[in-house]
Amino acid sequence: MKEIEVWLQTFAPGSRTPIHRHSCEEVFVVLKGQGTLYLAPSSHSKYPGNPQEFHIFPNSTFHIPVNDVHQVWNTGEHEDLQVLVVISRPPVKV
Repeated sequence: MKEIEVWLQTFAPGSRTPIHRHSCEEVFVVLKGQGTLYLAPSSHSKYPGNPQEFHIFPNSTFHIPVNDVHQVWNTGEHEDLQVLVVISRPPVKV
């Protein structure tokens, strides 16, 4: 990754991202809480197949390739899920 953007994302218990994809790579590091990552790795077509399901917890680190459909869900009942997100940013053409 030549250029990156970093942010902290916090999910309340029971909340989740929409099912989505990006034109950049992502690396997530779970700082606290627990949840589920849904990832459809062969998602270069318009309608990806069934996603793989991964249990995530503190210190879990995972990579989301370009255009792979994914969703993060806080499955905890009482604790926020906090994730450090690092994305590659495509160069800006001026």
